[in-house]
Amino acid sequence: MKDENTSRPLKDCVAVVTGASRGAGRGIAVELGAAGATVYVTGRSTRERPADSYGQLLALSDMAVVPGSIDDTADEVTRQGGRGIAVRCDHTNEQEVAALFARVEREAGRLDLLVNNAWGGHETFTGVFDAPFWEHPLANWDAMFDRGVRNHLVSSRCAAPLMVRRKRGLIVTTTFWDRAHYLRGNLFYDLAKASMTRLAFGIAQELKPHGVASVAVSPGWMRTEFVLAGHKTDEAHWQQRPELARTESPRYLGRAVAALAGDARVLEKSGEVLRVADLAREYGFTDIDGRQVAAFEMQAGP
Repeated sequence: MKDENTSRPLKDCVAVVTGASRGAGRGIAVELGAAGATVYVTGRSTRERPADSYGQLLALSDMAVVPGSIDDTADEVTRQGGRGIAVRCDHTNEQEVAALFARVEREAGRLDLLVNNAWGGHETFTGVFDAPFWEHPLANWDAMFDRGVRNHLVSSRCAAPLMVRRKRGLIVTTTFWDRAHYLRGNLFYDLAKASMTRLAFGIAQELKPHGVASVAVSPGWMRTEFVLAGHKTDEAHWQQRPELARTESPRYLGRAVAALAGDARVLEKSGEVLRVADLAREYGFTDIDGRQVAAFEMQAGP
């Protein structure tokens, strides 16, 4: 018989994962569930009402509706052995975010982990990622900062007091980072991701004296639902696409977050930017196909 502390190391963990209807957020929530956590799964997409702000991206992907919902993710969290709780929340709305964390405190009495993942940066995606900054529409800035970086700040402001009172907790901000290389071809995206990394660092400085950790975690190229659709394939057949050989599943990122949440010494990492591939080697986990996927590294610019 397995030791529950080994098979369900996060059985006493209460987590909020924002933007968890699909992609990275779903992968994180599901892996936290597999470790036994109670996960409040948040986002705007429900079974009855899918998100309606991805029109351009849907058209480019030949998809009729946005895939996934908070309800689907919460159910999968529970199937994996945790407890999934779906809460519809528009993370650009301060009142809705405040109500979310008030509910967590009321129902669970505490918060151990916040994963900042709600990201509206692709809601205005036109199909052109690589272009000079003067050709990118300013609508992309609004999407990435007002509905991306700001989302993380708003949730962190609500979560911090719950953690400070208990003098423990972890805030994880999902980002993209490649050793400070410039993400050539998309200045707005580069600035947004750098801002998220700096946000995690700044939060860490203010929370560390209270025993609360903050880190930024960077996955590689993930096989999200939109990436798979863009390559005309699915999770069962992606290996038939050579161009996807360097990709990883969103659950690889989820396993990284679960490992950090279960690390009693995570405060020692506070303020750092951590790559999933490096964490896989440190903690000894693999992706769902058994690989330890190499870090996605860009070529340094001139």
